[in-house]
Amino acid sequence: MNIGIIGSGVVGQTLGASLGKSGHDVVLGTRDPKKLDEKRGFGDSLAGWLAKVGKKARVATFEDAAKHGEVVINATAGTASLKALETAGKDNLKGKIVIDVANPLDFSKGMPPTLTVCNTDSLGEQVQRAFPESKVVKTLNTVNANMMVAPGTVGNGDHVIFVCGDDAEARAQVARYLNDWFGWKKDSIVDLGGIEAARGTEMILPLWVRLMGVMGTPMFNFRIMR
Repeated sequence: MNIGIIGSGVVGQTLGASLGKSGHDVVLGTRDPKKLDEKRGFGDSLAGWLAKVGKKARVATFEDAAKHGEVVINATAGTASLKALETAGKDNLKGKIVIDVANPLDFSKGMPPTLTVCNTDSLGEQVQRAFPESKVVKTLNTVNANMMVAPGTVGNGDHVIFVCGDDAEARAQVARYLNDWFGWKKDSIVDLGGIEAARGTEMILPLWVRLMGVMGTPMFNFRIMR
């Protein structure tokens, strides 16, 4: 499958590497694809990333990534998501599933970060409003990047991941992608319904950050017992 990823930091690189190594044709979108040697936050340089992924991936602009993708993943920092997706172009996202894994975290005052939007709105809803002809599905935003692509590394994969979005078939399709692409167990994928449920999943992040500090690792997740 042709997959476009908007965002070239550690999350975009981790998702892109996993998908590329699995045989998908991945285009990683970045603001300046010519700057291949610059390290990207907690991620690798894009030159280093390309060397790891191989021929099934390339680096291009946000616009090129959106054009390329049959499915598009928003892996930008949440504060930059709307601008990055606008740069990618509404027409290039029209009719497509947009998997939104970003969180509206504000690090401007240091750690722990705060949420730029919460309670009565969410980043997922903002993306859906800005791109009404796209099928936005929020998922994977409640776990570390490495766990996104390898859920079995913790608790044998017996923990949950959430999906929400206004298009029921798009949610179901993304659930299938999570299983097929990354190995999330079918009974671990919790469908929360409409995109407004992103308010809840995004508001998990302040707790998640605190837990990471206490536990000394980002490799953990939640399990629902009933």
